[in-house]
Amino acid sequence: MTEISQATDETTMTIMRRFNDAFLTHDPGLLDGLIAEDCVLENSGPPPNGSRHVGRRECLAFWSGIAASRESTFEPEEIWTAGDRAVIRWTLRWGPGPADRVRGVNVMRVRDGLIAEGLGYVKG
Repeated sequence: MTEISQATDETTMTIMRRFNDAFLTHDPGLLDGLIAEDCVLENSGPPPNGSRHVGRRECLAFWSGIAASRESTFEPEEIWTAGDRAVIRWTLRWGPGPADRVRGVNVMRVRDGLIAEGLGYVKG
């Protein structure tokens, strides 16, 4: 049976902006109230399917590690929302050179005001 969420575009957008703020400000503490207990995160690496993190604790630890890193810069390019779904298009930079970056998207799902799913994909 498919679960139906009552999240609106506005609610989902607010949550995605708060999520992005943690990476923009390198403040993983901002993620604390955003992750559902049963959250599922699929990272883009390693190939071919990426790593899978299940549960609030694992997802929070993974995302917090990225948010806390001062060696990288997260640049959101665009956010689309449709009800409980969101797509965040972004660039992650870790150096000054043109090859020191990766572009990607996160496909997100919100349930009851919390992030329930995050699926990451990158180019290249």
